[in-house]
Amino acid sequence: MSVFNVRERLQRWFEARLPLRDTTALTQRNVYILPTGPGFMLGATILVLLVASINYQLNLGYLLTFLLAGSAVVGMHVCHGTLRGLTMNLIAPDAQFAGASAIIGINLQNLRRSIRHGIGLAVMGSDHWVWTDVPAQGSATVHIAFKPVRRGLHRVPTLTAETRFPLGTFRVWTVWRPAAQVLVYPAPEPYPPPLPQGEPRSGGAASARQQASGEYDGVRAYRRGDPLKLVVWKKTAKADELVSRDAQQVQRFELWLDQQHTGTGHAEQQLSRLCAWVLMAEKQGLSYGLRLSAQEIKPASGEGHKRRCLEALALC
Repeated sequence: MSVFNVRERLQRWFEARLPLRDTTALTQRNVYILPTGPGFMLGATILVLLVASINYQLNLGYLLTFLLAGSAVVGMHVCHGTLRGLTMNLIAPDAQFAGASAIIGINLQNLRRSIRHGIGLAVMGSDHWVWTDVPAQGSATVHIAFKPVRRGLHRVPTLTAETRFPLGTFRVWTVWRPAAQVLVYPAPEPYPPPLPQGEPRSGGAASARQQASGEYDGVRAYRRGDPLKLVVWKKTAKADELVSRDAQQVQRFELWLDQQHTGTGHAEQQLSRLCAWVLMAEKQGLSYGLRLSAQEIKPASGEGHKRRCLEALALC
């Protein structure tokens, strides 16, 4: 077993022991400290100065040695106190599409009467750090980005905060495992085919013919007061005049986005195409329904309906 695999397994074991919570207060129980590379070099320098001062009986050598040692001890205390006593509150991220960056907001609250300098936060294992100072008896908000690669409901990744203030000789850090989750929608297909044909409404006599592009027949010249969602923009571009659909004709049909009619057999490609169709239909102001293998959402429109459809695609 390689060293990398052992380290990864130890990290997973350590993270599994952490409690899940969206608010954490940093105390001596969950704040850790170790010397940095420069800290070890400073310790070695102090040791060499001490040996040389003893060997040659140098009074100024003793002074310099204990001055550096005292500075290191004070720096260690200040560094640990910079993180200890801080409270971190998670601002849950909004739903995102797969492949896009989700933004995590973190509010840092400082009850102390002195400012806290040089606090960095990042997703554990990431090299992208966000640094901030927290004012005395105040708060600061930072935002961290991470990129979910798969659709579905995912837990917010483990976060870490650290500081090396003031000397950089010690690293003080904590590990935080939030309980919040982020919903990831399927990535919409970049160049989807046109919307599918509308289906006749149940109980209605739909005799109008439909085009394969999803635009219904019964197109007429635009009339003052027609809603913009009835304007047929493709025909308008070709005819150089505004044309719109007949409202009575449109009411005879329902637009259903059906998983079985996506034209592809791959499940993820089906969901990606349906996601693009949902965004396309909503952009055009159409009323549309969604049919999945285990769920059906009745035709409607609006931001709430779009969100319900996208959630269904994410959790399908």
